Amino acid sequence: MNKALEPNASGSKVDVLIVGAGAAGLMCAITAANRGQSVMLVDHANKVGKKILMSGGGRCNFTNLYAEPNDYLSNNPHFCKSALSRFTQWDFIALVDKHSIAYHEKTLGQLFCDNKSQDILQLLLDECQTAGVNIRAKCAVNSVLAGEDEGVGFTVDTSIGLIQSKSLVIATGGLSIPTMGATGFGYEIAKQFGLELLPVRAGLVPFTLQAQEKALFADLPGSSAKVRVSCNGMSFLEAMLFTHRGLSGPAILQISSYWNPGDTLTIDLWPEGSLEVLLTEQLALRPNAELKTVLAELYTKKMAACFCALWCESKPLNQYTPGEFQAIAEQLHNWQIKPSGTEGYRTAEVTLGGVNTDELSSKTLEAKKQPGLYFIGEVVDVTGHLGGFNFQWAWASGVAAGTYV
Repeated sequence: MNKALEPNASGSKVDVLIVGAGAAGLMCAITAANRGQSVMLVDHANKVGKKILMSGGGRCNFTNLYAEPNDYLSNNPHFCKSALSRFTQWDFIALVDKHSIAYHEKTLGQLFCDNKSQDILQLLLDECQTAGVNIRAKCAVNSVLAGEDEGVGFTVDTSIGLIQSKSLVIATGGLSIPTMGATGFGYEIAKQFGLELLPVRAGLVPFTLQAQEKALFADLPGSSAKVRVSCNGMSFLEAMLFTHRGLSGPAILQISSYWNPGDTLTIDLWPEGSLEVLLTEQLALRPNAELKTVLAELYTKKMAACFCALWCESKPLNQYTPGEFQAIAEQLHNWQIKPSGTEGYRTAEVTLGGVNTDELSSKTLEAKKQPGLYFIGEVVDVTGHLGGFNFQWAWASGVAAGTYV
């Protein structure tokens, strides 16, 4: 039976009001309601869990087998340790197993649903229903006031009436993918209650290139290769994809979180070994083979032709000197390129920055300056790598707050 009162002339009163029905908000609601708290979960969107549904290409990369604190970016890298240690990937996997959801490891510990993302959302909704969570979609929040009455922490004016609650949890996410309903609401509430915000920017996002560079790679959109991309002391070995606007793919999305405007990327276009050695070996085996023919066995034909046109005239291998082989290898192992920017929040998977973790308890996610106010998930300055890490932070931070609200 639903523990929360339905709105009436005098409004609703609940123990816990959670704003934002995404991964973190749903998990927080389940945890709090299972403790016997009356919980209302509101979201301005017409449906809950939209980002869950579109994640992982529609199959939801719901966690990672190897999730560890060092997979997260934050101004305070130690902050996430407490929550992540108390609700691990194994805990969420156990929940998935409980609901008999089939899943598989795609690569690098990334776990995806065999079927579709709806399976994970339904798991969360079923758990909410069992626990008695009152979920209200199409509910806009107009204002939030700290409560003055005894036992009322907050009075929240919403499109379905006034809601009074002892605790208020902000789980509204960041600015990424505004078409999914992303807004800066969580940051506005943080500022209202005097919490410091760290600068926000798009993370896990494709790069754009200058028009001149896009013209050089005009034939390559859709072509991909396994690369090692490096910037600011970080390096990722995964696939890179050429697009009509620039560069994408897992390796590029990963490094984008460490890139700052004006930085140059170093891309090893053949991280499998030494190209100089490979070309020397191929010279001995087939001296009359053209360079672009050999490179087309490492890349797509279009990529091989493009690289030769840009950096090294293609001719039979026996017409190159050892020094030329070395120069070709150096170019392909150390391609330097300076992106013009990123595609921004429109396609970014996450938002970097947000509520400064110094303002929150790492144990409970409660604001130090405002008792009863909690911030969880993406709105907080904790951002995971690509591959299920951000979902794991959502689950873990949701459980952390849900345990104490």
